[in-house]
Amino acid sequence: MLNKINFLFVTLFGIGKIKMLPGSFASLATVLFLFFLFHILNVSSNVVLFLIIIIFFISLYAVNIFIKNLTNKDPREIVIDEFIGQSIPICLYEIAHDIPKETDQILKFYLIMFVLFRIFDIAKPFPVSYFDKNFNNSFGVIMDDVFAGLYVVLTLVLYMVIT
Repeated sequence: MLNKINFLFVTLFGIGKIKMLPGSFASLATVLFLFFLFHILNVSSNVVLFLIIIIFFISLYAVNIFIKNLTNKDPREIVIDEFIGQSIPICLYEIAHDIPKETDQILKFYLIMFVLFRIFDIAKPFPVSYFDKNFNNSFGVIMDDVFAGLYVVLTLVLYMVIT
């Protein structure tokens, strides 16, 4: 029973078992889920950030349990790291822009954050690649996506400063 719950958690309720592009589908599901939380249910961005931090710490343990007996320490079906990494720029965007916004503006920024996150997650610029290559445990699995999410934040901040 606990193994099944852990499987559902690390695969984001089975999204990680999708044969093609499970990371992209997990990121897209995260974008849609967060849009629903923030703009349909009007959940506070601080509450969501707190939940993401809790999920981060639970993930460190859950991923270690999942990969314990595997030779591949970063299997494709683990996509909870995409959830965490994709959540970072969206949550920080919502905290920084805590004013009413038009839906089309929100969707535009969510789409930009989705695309940028996927680019950084796939391209793995330093230090994303460092965590991916040097840590064969849950820390490496999760932190490469955390830094990909932080790259999205950095990119958007630089864009706002330049324009």
